[in-house]
Amino acid sequence: MIYTPQGGGELKFCKGFTLLELTVVLFVVVLGFSVIGLNLSSGSDTTEIKAAARDIVSALRYARGQALISHQETTVAIDLGDNSYTVSGRDKLYQIPKSIDITVVTAQNELTGEGMANIRFFADGSSTGGRITLERGHTSWKIDINWLTGQIELESK
Repeated sequence: MIYTPQGGGELKFCKGFTLLELTVVLFVVVLGFSVIGLNLSSGSDTTEIKAAARDIVSALRYARGQALISHQETTVAIDLGDNSYTVSGRDKLYQIPKSIDITVVTAQNELTGEGMANIRFFADGSSTGGRITLERGHTSWKIDINWLTGQIELESK
Protein backbone atom coordinates (compact mmCIF):
# COMPACT_ATOMS: atom_id res chain seq x y z
CA MET A 1 0.00 0.00 0.00
CA ILE A 2 1.13 3.46 -0.75
CA TYR A 3 0.32 6.41 1.51
CA THR A 4 -0.12 9.75 -0.17
CA PRO A 5 -0.80 13.03 1.64
CA GLN A 6 -4.00 14.82 0.62
CA GLY A 7 -5.23 18.38 0.96
CA GLY A 8 -5.33 18.96 4.75
CA GLY A 9 -2.42 16.73 5.62
CA GLU A 10 -4.58 13.61 5.60
CA LEU A 11 -3.25 10.31 4.37
CA LYS A 12 -5.12 8.43 1.66
CA PHE A 13 -4.57 4.73 0.97
CA CYS A 14 -3.95 3.73 -2.69
CA LYS A 15 -4.38 -0.01 -3.14
CA GLY A 16 -2.22 -1.88 -5.67
CA PHE A 17 0.94 -3.90 -6.21
CA THR A 18 4.37 -2.69 -7.15
CA LEU A 19 6.18 -4.03 -10.19
CA LEU A 20 8.68 -5.75 -7.91
CA GLU A 21 5.93 -7.62 -6.05
CA LEU A 22 4.36 -8.79 -9.32
CA THR A 23 7.75 -9.96 -10.62
CA VAL A 24 8.47 -11.97 -7.46
CA VAL A 25 5.05 -13.67 -7.56
CA LEU A 26 5.48 -14.50 -11.25
CA PHE A 27 8.94 -15.95 -10.58
CA VAL A 28 7.61 -18.17 -7.77
CA VAL A 29 4.76 -19.46 -9.98
CA VAL A 30 7.15 -20.29 -12.86
CA LEU A 31 9.52 -22.03 -10.46
CA GLY A 32 6.66 -24.11 -9.04
CA PHE A 33 5.50 -25.23 -12.49
CA SER A 34 9.03 -26.19 -13.53
CA VAL A 35 9.43 -28.38 -10.42
CA ILE A 36 6.12 -30.10 -11.16
CA GLY A 37 7.19 -30.68 -14.78
CA LEU A 38 10.47 -32.28 -13.70
CA ASN A 39 8.70 -34.57 -11.25
CA LEU A 40 6.22 -35.71 -13.89
CA SER A 41 8.90 -36.52 -16.46
CA SER A 42 11.05 -38.50 -14.02
CA GLY A 43 7.95 -40.32 -12.79
CA SER A 44 7.31 -41.84 -16.21
CA ASP A 45 10.75 -43.48 -16.15
CA THR A 46 10.05 -44.92 -12.73
CA THR A 47 6.63 -46.12 -13.83
CA GLU A 48 8.00 -47.86 -16.92
CA ILE A 49 10.70 -49.81 -15.08
CA LYS A 50 8.26 -50.74 -12.30
CA ALA A 51 5.74 -51.99 -14.88
CA ALA A 52 8.43 -54.08 -16.59
CA ALA A 53 9.48 -55.59 -13.24
CA ARG A 54 5.87 -56.43 -12.38
CA ASP A 55 5.37 -58.05 -15.79
CA ILE A 56 8.40 -60.29 -15.24
CA VAL A 57 7.17 -61.19 -11.74
CA SER A 58 3.80 -62.08 -13.24
CA ALA A 59 5.45 -64.33 -15.84
CA LEU A 60 7.55 -66.03 -13.15
CA ARG A 61 4.51 -66.64 -10.95
CA TYR A 62 2.59 -67.98 -13.95
CA ALA A 63 5.46 -70.37 -14.76
CA ARG A 64 5.57 -71.61 -11.15
CA GLY A 65 1.80 -72.13 -11.17
CA GLN A 66 1.98 -74.05 -14.46
CA ALA A 67 4.72 -76.30 -13.07
CA LEU A 68 2.61 -77.07 -10.01
CA ILE A 69 -0.57 -77.71 -12.01
CA SER A 70 0.93 -79.72 -14.88
CA HIS A 71 3.55 -81.54 -12.76
CA GLN A 72 6.14 -80.64 -15.40
CA GLU A 73 9.11 -78.31 -15.40
CA THR A 74 8.39 -74.83 -16.72
CA THR A 75 11.00 -72.21 -17.62
CA VAL A 76 11.18 -68.49 -18.15
CA ALA A 77 13.90 -67.84 -20.74
CA ILE A 78 15.44 -64.37 -20.65
CA ASP A 79 17.33 -63.00 -23.64
CA LEU A 80 19.61 -60.28 -22.27
CA GLY A 81 20.78 -59.17 -25.72
CA ASP A 82 17.26 -58.63 -27.04
CA ASN A 83 15.68 -57.46 -23.75
CA SER A 84 12.93 -60.04 -24.03
CA TYR A 85 11.66 -63.17 -22.31
CA THR A 86 9.44 -66.14 -23.03
CA VAL A 87 7.57 -68.66 -20.90
CA SER A 88 7.75 -72.31 -21.97
CA GLY A 89 4.47 -73.55 -23.40
CA ARG A 90 3.61 -70.08 -24.73
CA ASP A 91 4.49 -68.75 -28.16
CA LYS A 92 4.52 -65.08 -27.14
CA LEU A 93 7.73 -63.07 -26.91
CA TYR A 94 7.56 -60.40 -24.18
CA GLN A 95 9.62 -57.25 -24.78
CA ILE A 96 11.30 -55.09 -22.16
CA PRO A 97 12.14 -51.48 -23.16
CA LYS A 98 15.70 -51.21 -24.53
CA SER A 99 16.47 -48.37 -22.11
CA ILE A 100 16.25 -50.82 -19.18
CA ASP A 101 19.38 -52.84 -18.31
CA ILE A 102 18.75 -56.43 -17.19
CA THR A 103 21.08 -58.70 -15.26
CA VAL A 104 20.29 -62.28 -14.25
CA VAL A 105 21.93 -64.47 -11.63
CA THR A 106 20.91 -68.11 -11.92
CA ALA A 107 22.28 -71.66 -11.74
CA GLN A 108 25.29 -72.33 -14.00
CA ASN A 109 23.47 -75.04 -15.95
CA GLU A 110 20.64 -72.58 -16.78
CA LEU A 111 22.93 -70.34 -18.83
CA THR A 112 22.09 -71.63 -22.31
CA GLY A 113 24.20 -69.37 -24.47
CA GLU A 114 25.62 -65.90 -24.72
CA GLY A 115 23.06 -63.55 -23.28
CA MET A 116 20.49 -66.28 -22.53
CA ALA A 117 19.45 -67.40 -19.04
CA ASN A 118 16.62 -69.56 -17.70
CA ILE A 119 14.75 -69.63 -14.44
CA ARG A 120 13.32 -73.15 -14.11
CA PHE A 121 10.39 -74.16 -11.88
CA PHE A 122 9.92 -77.79 -10.88
CA ALA A 123 6.73 -79.81 -10.29
CA ASP A 124 7.02 -79.43 -6.49
CA GLY A 125 7.10 -75.60 -6.73
CA SER A 126 10.83 -75.26 -6.15
CA SER A 127 13.10 -73.57 -8.69
CA THR A 128 16.67 -73.07 -9.78
CA GLY A 129 16.44 -69.76 -7.95
CA GLY A 130 18.19 -66.54 -8.79
CA ARG A 131 17.86 -62.81 -9.06
CA ILE A 132 16.78 -60.57 -11.91
CA THR A 133 17.78 -56.91 -11.67
CA LEU A 134 16.31 -54.15 -13.83
CA GLU A 135 18.08 -50.79 -13.89
CA ARG A 136 17.54 -47.46 -15.59
CA GLY A 137 19.55 -44.50 -14.40
CA HIS A 138 19.27 -44.27 -10.64
CA THR A 139 16.16 -46.46 -10.46
CA SER A 140 16.43 -50.21 -10.05
CA TRP A 141 14.21 -53.11 -9.09
CA LYS A 142 15.28 -56.58 -8.08
CA ILE A 143 13.32 -59.78 -8.34
CA ASP A 144 14.45 -62.58 -6.03
CA ILE A 145 13.45 -66.19 -6.75
CA ASN A 146 13.85 -68.54 -3.79
CA TRP A 147 15.31 -71.86 -4.95
CA LEU A 148 13.68 -73.94 -2.21
CA THR A 149 10.13 -72.59 -2.27
CA GLY A 150 10.01 -70.90 -5.69
CA GLN A 151 8.64 -67.79 -4.00
CA ILE A 152 9.14 -64.59 -5.98
CA GLU A 153 9.74 -61.22 -4.31
CA LEU A 154 9.93 -57.80 -5.94
CA GLU A 155 11.58 -54.82 -4.27
CA SER A 156 13.17 -51.54 -5.27
CA LYS A 157 16.82 -50.98 -4.51
